[in-house]
Amino acid sequence: MSGSAIATARRAFLGMSHSPLLGLNPVAADDQIAIDKAIAAARAAVHEFSPELIVLLGPDHYNGFFNELMPPFCIGSQATAVGDYLSPAGPLNVAGELAIALAEHLMDKHFDIAVSRRMWVDHGFSQALQFLWGDEMDTPPVIPIFMNAVAQPGIARMARCKALGEGIGSFLDRLPQRTLLIGSGGLSHEPPVPTLAHPDPAVRERITVRSTPTEQERELKTERVKAAGLALANGDSWMKPLNPEWDLQWMDAMASGQLDGLCAMSEASIGAMAGNSAHESKTWLVARSALPANTRLPCPVRTYRAIPSLIAGYGVMFMHH
Repeated sequence: MSGSAIATARRAFLGMSHSPLLGLNPVAADDQIAIDKAIAAARAAVHEFSPELIVLLGPDHYNGFFNELMPPFCIGSQATAVGDYLSPAGPLNVAGELAIALAEHLMDKHFDIAVSRRMWVDHGFSQALQFLWGDEMDTPPVIPIFMNAVAQPGIARMARCKALGEGIGSFLDRLPQRTLLIGSGGLSHEPPVPTLAHPDPAVRERITVRSTPTEQERELKTERVKAAGLALANGDSWMKPLNPEWDLQWMDAMASGQLDGLCAMSEASIGAMAGNSAHESKTWLVARSALPANTRLPCPVRTYRAIPSLIAGYGVMFMHH
């Protein structure tokens, strides 16, 4: 497809992995070149598409949402990035009225959805915006949608993610805005995110009760995650390896639009095969489901690298319709 096809499209999908360790842990030169080229290509495609509205699906890593109240999905009518790791802090340019209108539309479609009037987000949202629009996150209007990917049992099942994407798509059908849907997360990875099964009561309390970490706590967390990335790169057995085969199958499903087959995957197999945080990949499923299914759309950007030091099967793909 020619470049003009991107410019005249009405809807586009961007699936983009994130890693808080980008810029912090060493990466092989060829992997870094591939990542840089992929991000540059995605940025060029997005700017050529020139979206008038962004629907951004992202997870959280116990910076904005905690186990005291953990919705499977939540739309934000206002959102602020906390600025963890190397991601920027500050308010997102949220399309507040459209966010509430989307929530009303989904409720009318019998899809119960939580709403936050003051959402806090972390690098799971801001890194994609940073890479596409710079540290100032000077973006078109955004509808941020949080997706729980860490706290069982409230992690949405595959078919439910697809249904949410279809509901978002039917809402966008009524709007004139050229819309970019971003799924930020995945693919295979299992960083050291604590769960309520953790033996330390202080850790369980920290992921249950909303709090703002001190600078020292933030630095300790960063060092712990950096060390985990280096351990995975060194082949230490306590780190679950990445699964490039699983990742590429996931990207193939996004490309073909064969999403029903993807939804046949068992929930237990996701963590077992690709790591507990591979549930983040469902952000891609939600975003892709807002575009036509069972259709191979033009895909001018598609890159994948398995990069252990980033604890990430790192994928980027852009499609338009």
